[in-house]
Amino acid sequence: MTSVIEVRFKGNRREYFTWPSEDSSPLRLEVPVIVEVERGQDFGVVSALGGIAEKKCQRCGACGGDSGLGARESGSSEPPAPSPEPRKSIVRIATPDDRRTAAELRINEDEVRRTVRDRVRQHNLPMKVSDAEWQWDRRKLTIYFTADQRVDFRALVRDLAGLFRTRIELRQIGARDEAKRLDGIGRCGRQLCIASWLPEGRPVSLSLAKAQGLSLNPVQISGPCGRLLCCLHYEHDFYVQQRKRFPKEGKTVKTSVGDERVVSIDIFRERVTLRADDGATRVVALEQLRL
Repeated sequence: MTSVIEVRFKGNRREYFTWPSEDSSPLRLEVPVIVEVERGQDFGVVSALGGIAEKKCQRCGACGGDSGLGARESGSSEPPAPSPEPRKSIVRIATPDDRRTAAELRINEDEVRRTVRDRVRQHNLPMKVSDAEWQWDRRKLTIYFTADQRVDFRALVRDLAGLFRTRIELRQIGARDEAKRLDGIGRCGRQLCIASWLPEGRPVSLSLAKAQGLSLNPVQISGPCGRLLCCLHYEHDFYVQQRKRFPKEGKTVKTSVGDERVVSIDIFRERVTLRADDGATRVVALEQLRL
């Protein structure tokens, strides 16, 4: 019997692995482990266990399918299908020597990133190197970069492979993915959502800010990544539901004093600002407007 384990790597990268449930050394959160990867072994930290890890694994499709946990079709007499599992496993709990090796690699990655940036300038490529990540056994070096367009980096890969004597992978990421890897502090003074608890960033448009009555100046509603704030999604549904109770802005309504145009609405105080034909404005409660 095996259990699904979520393992966190550098840059908030997360993958899923199996671990024998009957093993004499049960895993706990934040325990460093050595895991099996495509070509060799890597170092990570346990970030989720049990049912939570299984649900997250199935939601991201990393367990070979997104079907429910053995759910059967309505009216079916067949037994539930076994839950899909990750194809890779945890090799062992990391030893002090393993941790020391991983720490040395993290230090070396800063120098690697600077070296790669120099080579990018030499090749005159329109790309920005964001991060570098060694695989624990040094069999692969992944370089993360951002670019506004597609980049032909084949010559750069050959150059880096000869320099570092290992397999090189260049991976282009978006602005939100870069923020997720590098982490930081948001406008609210807290750790970036995308780097802490938010599974993945959803597209954000100015219509979300407009629905909430926020400034439409992108500078004022953008995060450190330069994209619109992910948190604009959090209260959007509330505003949409509440606005249904109010007349639309710009609409003319009949009141006790005649026809008046809706200038603005205040969802939290439940007030409506009206303007008459003579230019006079007044603020009335929503309940009073309904009478």
